[in-house]
Amino acid sequence: MNLMKSLSILTSAAALLALSATASFADTTIEFIQWWEPEMPAGALRGIMDGFEAANPGIKVKLVSGPYSATHDQIVAGAASGTLSDVVGLDGAWVNGLAKQGAIAAMDSLMDDAKYDRTQIADIVKVDGKSLMFPLASFVYPVFVNLDLAKAAGVDKMPTNRTEFAAAAKKMTNADKNQYGWVLPLSLQTPNGIQNDVMSWVWASGQSMLKDGKPDVENEAVIGTLTYIKSLQDAGVISNGIFAKKEQDKVEEFVNGRVGMMIDSLAHINLIRKRNPDLKFGISALPAVDGYSGKRGLPYASWGIGVSNSGKHKAESWKLVSYLMSPEVNSKLVSIANAFPGNVNAKPDFSKSDALFEEAFKIFQNGKLANEFVGLPVAEDLMRLMDVEVQKMFEGQQTAQQAAAATQKQWLAAFAKN
Repeated sequence: MNLMKSLSILTSAAALLALSATASFADTTIEFIQWWEPEMPAGALRGIMDGFEAANPGIKVKLVSGPYSATHDQIVAGAASGTLSDVVGLDGAWVNGLAKQGAIAAMDSLMDDAKYDRTQIADIVKVDGKSLMFPLASFVYPVFVNLDLAKAAGVDKMPTNRTEFAAAAKKMTNADKNQYGWVLPLSLQTPNGIQNDVMSWVWASGQSMLKDGKPDVENEAVIGTLTYIKSLQDAGVISNGIFAKKEQDKVEEFVNGRVGMMIDSLAHINLIRKRNPDLKFGISALPAVDGYSGKRGLPYASWGIGVSNSGKHKAESWKLVSYLMSPEVNSKLVSIANAFPGNVNAKPDFSKSDALFEEAFKIFQNGKLANEFVGLPVAEDLMRLMDVEVQKMFEGQQTAQQAAAATQKQWLAAFAKN
């Protein structure tokens, strides 16, 4: 009898262990690929994921993190092979191309099933009427200035127009010390330098690269911008290796005190502070053409979020998306990241943000968001096509007018195909 009782206890214990193991194996793990974790304070994004897991027992989140360009390459590869992570961090310029591949899912049915209130979302990026991306957090791209280099060079105020910027860049350049006034990344592999570092000069002066939604690259504002940037190269104030540089290379040069100024995302404030706590830097709005008095166009980029079409856990993925877009969580995330919220009801606590964010908010209030590449068909291809022509201009193979004309021709052909 004692033996039978012992066997019964052992059997019950084994059953409980099996049940426990089954329960643990039953947890759904979703992958979330993004470039945000390295740009936030250590542990911040993981902490938000822990909050999601606590609120959603049975769902675990695996973060797949890396720099922007490496993440972009992984997403492109995952989209092509059908192995894209369940939840995807997105740049607005990627959306159209990924949609055409069928790589990212329309979230309309997911919102309908959840009876989700769409009016709380500040913006929804759509392709062919399908909701594919929510901008979770948006970052303006001001000019970052190394204050120590500026002071040593006799630059005592932030440049507000192109003449002042060129003069400041020249003063801060000392080629013998491998020190330059400005940095310009024009890698063809990751061509977003055309968006952030070239066309942003056009938008800053209230001008456009489009007309009635179609390419208009041969206008005076675009040609004038290309001519201006070429003049900076001719003056020797741009750091070497322009054609090979990606965004992270630009930030690295600034962090290490090798360039005086760069156009960059507010998202990198945390990264810069972490990499060089002693670096003294300030920010200002992108300089406009001399004499311009209208609202400054503010180049911006977003941490967009969407759901993979090939993922097997769309319902769980949607739970994570909606959690991150909720007013409370969105407020917390953008407060940490020095960003503007994606939920209209979010109330960020800017007192916890970097002190520079207060200055950024003033820039934001006095300007208007401008990024004409968001949602364009094959936006990244358009950047790359222009990048090639700008490189030819820099190499002296063509003028600014010729670069603009060649870009216009290729953009019109690209639009006609899509």
